[in-house]
Amino acid sequence: MKRVLLTGLFGLIAAVFCAGAIFTVHAHVTRPAPWDPAPFLEIAQQYDVEIRRDNWGVPHIYGPRDADVAYGLGYAHAEDDFATIQEVAIATRGKLGAVKGPDAAVTDYIVHLLQVWETVEAQYETALSEETRAVLEAYAHGINLFAALHPDEVEPGLAPMTGKDIAAGFVFKTPFFYGLDKQLMELFEPERKRSISKNPETAFLPVDEPVYPTGSNGFAIAPSRSDDGHTRLLVNSHQPYAGPVAWYEVRLKSEEGWDVAGGAFPGSPFMLHGHNRYLGWANTVNKPDLADVYVLTLNPENENQYRLDGEWKELERKEAEIEVKLFGPFYWTVTRDVFFSEHGPVLKTDHGAYAIRYAGMNELRQAEQYFRLNKARNFEEWIEAMKMQALPSINYVYGDKDGNIAYIYNAQFPDRAEGWDWQAYLPGDRSDLIWQNYLPFEDVPKLINPKSGYVFNANNTPFRATAAADNLSPAQFPAFMGIETEMTNRAFRAEELLSRDEEISAEEFAAYKYDLYYSPASKVGLTRAAILTMDLSDDEELVAAQKHLADWDLGTDQENRHAALGVLTLQPLIMAELRGTEAPPLRQALADAVDVLMDNFGRLDPPWGELNRLRRGEADLPLDGGPDILRAVYGGEPNDDGTLTAQAGDTYIMFVEWDEDGALNSQSIHQFGSATLDEASPHFADQAPLFADMEMKPVLFEEEALEPHIAARYRPGLLPEPEAPSAPDEN
Repeated sequence: MKRVLLTGLFGLIAAVFCAGAIFTVHAHVTRPAPWDPAPFLEIAQQYDVEIRRDNWGVPHIYGPRDADVAYGLGYAHAEDDFATIQEVAIATRGKLGAVKGPDAAVTDYIVHLLQVWETVEAQYETALSEETRAVLEAYAHGINLFAALHPDEVEPGLAPMTGKDIAAGFVFKTPFFYGLDKQLMELFEPERKRSISKNPETAFLPVDEPVYPTGSNGFAIAPSRSDDGHTRLLVNSHQPYAGPVAWYEVRLKSEEGWDVAGGAFPGSPFMLHGHNRYLGWANTVNKPDLADVYVLTLNPENENQYRLDGEWKELERKEAEIEVKLFGPFYWTVTRDVFFSEHGPVLKTDHGAYAIRYAGMNELRQAEQYFRLNKARNFEEWIEAMKMQALPSINYVYGDKDGNIAYIYNAQFPDRAEGWDWQAYLPGDRSDLIWQNYLPFEDVPKLINPKSGYVFNANNTPFRATAAADNLSPAQFPAFMGIETEMTNRAFRAEELLSRDEEISAEEFAAYKYDLYYSPASKVGLTRAAILTMDLSDDEELVAAQKHLADWDLGTDQENRHAALGVLTLQPLIMAELRGTEAPPLRQALADAVDVLMDNFGRLDPPWGELNRLRRGEADLPLDGGPDILRAVYGGEPNDDGTLTAQAGDTYIMFVEWDEDGALNSQSIHQFGSATLDEASPHFADQAPLFADMEMKPVLFEEEALEPHIAARYRPGLLPEPEAPSAPDEN
């Protein structure tokens, strides 16, 4: 699920505000109206909630009602990461340019283009249940209380937040997990990037375009596949270590049945993955083809008309006022025309006018579905929640106390016309190509309790998710669904490890998740093999490097003396796949890796842990693992000293288990700790040593288990009452 949403959108700014743009600009002084925090101090009296921080700083939030718990979560999350929550809310409102300046203004344009707030205002009262709205409002109120008590941390114009802000966050963010930002960026390239799909009578079958991994692992093991009759679930999302999609660990319990532990993003009151006492699920990013681009024919006499079914139709036109901060109290207000056709949002460029139609367009029920998943008590209720199909993408790997396991290749699949090449651009003059509905849930690829007793996904094709005899076949699904067929190294390794073990113990399950090897069948394995066949005889240094790679066992343990050269050589190729950019030539990648090692370490064989580092506060720790390893670590570009500082990959991890009697046991770890931004907090990096050693801590799910480990308990807005818990290493 690794996706830096805002960063990906920033790449659009030059194109959005230059290509064929018609806009006006004026400068002015803006003074946002002050807000009165007093009412939010009064609102606090409406909620009955207690926050209990364990000795790792993880908040355990208890209250009579779901809304009480949501209020406590909003406050606790703001205590630990108010700055990120605030930035997400500002971006969702389309006001980021007013805070961050011109480079951030593109997000504001995209908010208008995707009609985020039109969707919210039209559907908030009807598409969301009263219970869900109460949770959203309560979560916002908890954030508002923190803002009221810390006015110096509040950006002008932010407060107060409402439940609509929280709902809008889901509307804005979810389409970007399957790559909508790349579709938009493509349209602003200097020239048209794809051909127009031919009429089915003359069209050819499309060749699958590779869809590359972006992170996350999920495994589920049924009692029939375990050594002790237990059900096992791995929750292992790969995300950036900080920012709007960084994980926050929390435990929630209300007397209305909201009883869950797991991970949430800033601005989300729901566990996006995790478990309750009955069941759990993991998420991984999938990337089916869920967005379609239509080439519009504009009227030469009137550029605001487009042809559809032989008639000229008027483009719907709206003005988007985008405020951009200059300096001090001075701002630009940019007025940008935003257009819409019957297909969807319209972009005018130098090489044509395009409409885009995408999964999740005008969808507001994401929060509703997440809430139902959180509160499901058995597989039937969980599946009913999945049938809502409010979430446009994301794989689900499931396990429960009754021994059920499942893999759902979840998506809002457009119900498209057969025969067309939907990965090309579509002619925009035919209304029969404007799909109106999604395929029903029954048509979504899924595996429920396969005979093999295991399922997995590591951002790979859904057609290799279990034993070969139980796998789905591409022939079962129409080509227009655009389902990916790629494998990642992590998928190859999961397949190799799980398939050969008929009785998987808890220890083996953990070892498989922390596997440190590239498969010979993976892109890395095949590329290394290709390097070994290259003629490098004209460069003695490269010949030495080639021989060194020949001795690499494809492992990434921190003592490995071949991994540094291997990973430095191959990481640019992996990252090019992740980003959809052009990879450097193999010879150049090898030469660059040699230069880094020789310039900084004076040798080709430093232990991998000397380079691969986890850094946070005073912590500077060696790491095992690497890019596209089941123990995933993405270090970015080498630092000036040749080291790599982990930026993304394994973040919040959970091992969840139910025994033969349905009794729950779970463990977790966060790469840093619960205090996301507070460097002075003891929880800024207290989990980092455990994370670096690939060790876990218990999830204190039951109150009696939590009680000896409570470090503080308090109500929102009141000072914590310190207690004397056992030390973390005694858990």
